[in-house]
Amino acid sequence: MSTVNAEPATTPPPLTVRQRTFSSLKVPNYRLYMTGQSISLIGTWMQMTAQSWLVLTLTHSSTALGLVVALQTLPVLFLGPYGGVVADRADKQRLMVYLQSAMGVQALILGLLTVLGVVRFWEVCALAVVLGMNNAFENATRQSFVREMVGRDELRNAITLNSVMVNAARAVGPAVGGVLIAVVGIGVCFLLNAASFVAVVTSLVRMDRSALRPSPPAPRARGQLREGLRYAAATPTIAIPLAMMSLVGLLAYEFQVSLPVFVERTFHGGSVSFGLITSAMGVGAVVGGLFTAARGRTGVRPMIIASAGFGVSMLAAAYAPVFALSCAVMLLVGWASVSFIAIGNSTIQLSSDPEKRGRMIALWQVAFQGTTPIGGPLVGWVIAISDPRSGLALGGLSCLVAGAGGLMLVRRAAGRTARDQAQDRPAAEPA
Repeated sequence: MSTVNAEPATTPPPLTVRQRTFSSLKVPNYRLYMTGQSISLIGTWMQMTAQSWLVLTLTHSSTALGLVVALQTLPVLFLGPYGGVVADRADKQRLMVYLQSAMGVQALILGLLTVLGVVRFWEVCALAVVLGMNNAFENATRQSFVREMVGRDELRNAITLNSVMVNAARAVGPAVGGVLIAVVGIGVCFLLNAASFVAVVTSLVRMDRSALRPSPPAPRARGQLREGLRYAAATPTIAIPLAMMSLVGLLAYEFQVSLPVFVERTFHGGSVSFGLITSAMGVGAVVGGLFTAARGRTGVRPMIIASAGFGVSMLAAAYAPVFALSCAVMLLVGWASVSFIAIGNSTIQLSSDPEKRGRMIALWQVAFQGTTPIGGPLVGWVIAISDPRSGLALGGLSCLVAGAGGLMLVRRAAGRTARDQAQDRPAAEPA
């Protein structure tokens, strides 16, 4: 009797930390997309810095600053849910090309008006509304398009790396913007942002369409928006993150309103100091995002932990006695901020049916940005009647309340599930 010497089964070596952290970049289309987006986002953060400083220069009013931010996000509140319906129906790659091109045109117009010295506050407001209308459709399309590039297995990592990219741009863009404002003027920031959209549009056009994994487009039907709302409310892993983000987005993510005034009035800084503190938050977000990408955690409980860390760090930054210490604490604010966003976004996308993903992401964006038309002026008003530290502290308190509320909702959902299981369990047969 002969025996065959079978080769021992081999298992692939475990992924290194670096491989886990950047695993989604092995997808060529996503790698191309990230390259284009990284260039464009630096320009976007330059524009956000320049726009805040332009409004403050024109009006010297924190309330006016909050108004512009509100006008830019108001369309997301009203049109964002419908933008999710469009994203579920459309060819996302083609729609992204149109929307990114329109954003470049908006930046070009604002840049020309500023460089020529004819810009007025009402024109900034009008262009903010135009950009907001574009964002109402672009947000859901862009984020649901990530799944089509990388598939389900790499989705969580891709979302986190996208957040890292956004915040790496936050680290670079405001610092460059602050220097450019001081050296060559505000308008150049807008013009450079307009030029940066060429990179992202080129990356979208050059993608290999055969390698994309498009979700089946949702057919046109009445009641799709209501259907999405009912679905979100009935799914705890979607409803709880949305509820938490609604409060945090309302009061904590109003940095465009709070930080410029905080720097100018609390520490008597200029545009360079504003760029530095925003960049510090961006650097912390990059480090925190890479840590989150390597760990790959999703779910409501990790989101609650991130919310608590976000709140504590914001309170510490608000009441730091000197500018250097406030910048240092903003590193932690950035870390917790990106972790909160990435974990919540990933949890919602992984919990959603493919044909409803665009609508769920649209609701997430409404909770994140659509609450700003209320929160931006509210934070500006709080600063106006008290001081800039109170504006940041209000955001920190909202994070702590959101974390406590999320924990309460998780326990309530777990109790409801346990009761349902007990009711469904058949009664024991009598002996």
